[in-house]
Amino acid sequence: MCRPKLPNIMSSGWHLHQSLRKNGVNAFVSDKEDLSEVGKAYLAGLLAHARASSALSTPTINGYKRYRPYSLAPDRVIWGKENRGAMLRVVGGPGDPGTRIENRIGEPAANPYLYFASQIYSGLDGIARKLALPPCADTPYEAKADLLPRTLSEALVALRNDACLKSGFGEKFIDYYCTIKEAEIARFNLEVSDWEHREYFDLF
Repeated sequence: MCRPKLPNIMSSGWHLHQSLRKNGVNAFVSDKEDLSEVGKAYLAGLLAHARASSALSTPTINGYKRYRPYSLAPDRVIWGKENRGAMLRVVGGPGDPGTRIENRIGEPAANPYLYFASQIYSGLDGIARKLALPPCADTPYEAKADLLPRTLSEALVALRNDACLKSGFGEKFIDYYCTIKEAEIARFNLEVSDWEHREYFDLF
């Protein structure tokens, strides 16, 4: 469970480090820059599909309670250099064979196959379309950028509308996955929570 209701317990995230190799060599390494052109396009693809892919990297209702500002968990679609507040963190630098991209959006409940595939489809789409990489964010919780979904419902809407991920996974699978998750949300919405008791019981 990403964020259990326990005192003095921090949220748990699943940070996914990723890079591509060509002929045994890290394709993200540049001699002069932090990322090669391939790496930049791959990163741009991750940004382009971040809101939709969050439905696969953060597949539970509870997981979205982790996205809080100033908590070292991401809350918006940005990237940064060695910045642990950014959703996507570039690790390494010029000539570093360990150069990679860390996605900090995931939660431990994610299905690894779906999480990994969402990243591959997103990144390769960035390469195929030669997407331009926006500037990095030095202040991740103040940068002007699209916010990550605040709820699983919001993420599912983004996933249903993402042509790249629907093409990669197949429209039937995306519809099946979203339908299951929407049923999960419907069950949650029928439950009466402790918060509702505290907020309303004595007043009304």
